Amino acid sequence: MNGSDLLELSASDLSRMIHARQLAPSEVMATHLAQVAAANGAVNAVVSARDPEVLMAEARAADDVAPAGWLHGIPLAVKDLCATAGLRTTWGSPLFADFVPEKDDLLAARMRGAGAILTGKTNTPEWGHGSHSFNPVFGVTRNPYDLTRTAGGSSGGAAAALAARMLWVADGSDMMGSLRNPAGFCNIYGFRPSWGLVPGDAEGDTFLATLATEGPMARTVEDLARLLAVQAGPNPEVPFCRDAQDFPALLDRDVKGLRIGWLGNWGGAYAMEPGILELCEAALRQFEDMGAVVDPLPPPFPAEKLWQAWITLRAMLNAGAFRPFSAARRAQLKPETQWEIAQGEGLSAAAVHEASTIRSRWYAHAARLFARYDLIALPTAQVWPFPADWRWPQEVAGRAMDTYHRWMEVVIPASLAGLPALSVPVGFGQPGSQAAGLPMGMQLIGPAGGDAGVLAAGQAWHRATGWPQKRPPLVPPANSR
Repeated sequence: MNGSDLLELSASDLSRMIHARQLAPSEVMATHLAQVAAANGAVNAVVSARDPEVLMAEARAADDVAPAGWLHGIPLAVKDLCATAGLRTTWGSPLFADFVPEKDDLLAARMRGAGAILTGKTNTPEWGHGSHSFNPVFGVTRNPYDLTRTAGGSSGGAAAALAARMLWVADGSDMMGSLRNPAGFCNIYGFRPSWGLVPGDAEGDTFLATLATEGPMARTVEDLARLLAVQAGPNPEVPFCRDAQDFPALLDRDVKGLRIGWLGNWGGAYAMEPGILELCEAALRQFEDMGAVVDPLPPPFPAEKLWQAWITLRAMLNAGAFRPFSAARRAQLKPETQWEIAQGEGLSAAAVHEASTIRSRWYAHAARLFARYDLIALPTAQVWPFPADWRWPQEVAGRAMDTYHRWMEVVIPASLAGLPALSVPVGFGQPGSQAAGLPMGMQLIGPAGGDAGVLAAGQAWHRATGWPQKRPPLVPPANSR
């Protein structure tokens, strides 16, 4: 099997072949290094790449030992917001441009423990703020489907690396859509788990900081489920954790009779660029052809209340996280981060309590919604992948955006309630339109703790459509090398 054939395999297929001794980790590593050399110069998704000779030596050593886990011998680059022992971790910030951690964060440790060979990092916006992966340390990550466009963020490097076949599976993190938005922009899958399923490290506040989570990204849903099984499971030092399940074993479910509520643009509250709603509605018709029942729904909760709660709680957490930074260091932060801190420092206890109350009421409303529906659906993004030289979209469909992240508002309902949400690819912009050839995704959102059901719906969708098999232009067809 040549390199171009290996690029198209799933991580699960690679794993099965490695475990059966039909494929050596050194062959996989050689293919990975060749594709990074071929594609990363244009895409700029993998950063802080380790020395190829050292990586080949580690892979050859993995050839001769019993597999340590399902990721045994599979190259993996970790998002640059996750600390990795001995491997530069910058958070996209010049303040940490040369920082090399002494220990892994829990997520990296779990993936390394499952046998992955860490080859580098994936690019991210500075501090993960904003859904466009650019920073002053490494520059801009570009979309493999159109190199003039963004790959999204904050897991943009991971999504672009997967789409460009530089990785088979990747980790990401998601506060405001960072596992979903770049997945939609890059024609792959990104899964935000129920909050508490993938715990963080016991550092800083762990009781109030319940908006962000880490999770998996991949080109197949089986790979998502298998990586999630590695990432998930309680950290006894962190509150509110959920137990892991055997997610791969729970994928094969019939979607006949599955009830999906379609929320569209939330009754007009969310500005959408032309073509996005239509593409998602076509995908929902395909779900109906598969046996699902789809009902359009009115907005279940005031969008402006959700936004008020979101920006208040997010600003509170950001102000707290950056409080230890001196005034001189804060002055070096990106303008969007400085804005977040300023918003948070001006908050009253009453404002935070009101935001938390709104959040609580939305959680209760969502629970009642899921008494009637198995899933609710929303577009993954409100805009198509935008020019890579923008900081962020100043307007959407003629509507001015009043903050640097208002254009990402469609991801907030799942994030605010801690719900599992899977971004599934739904196709590309129509020929002749301004979005021609650009990817888009749709969120499938389930009840809290309903991760297995969301992934099962995604598995049925993947088997019916296989959208990630449509390669970006810079990836050669299989058997071409």
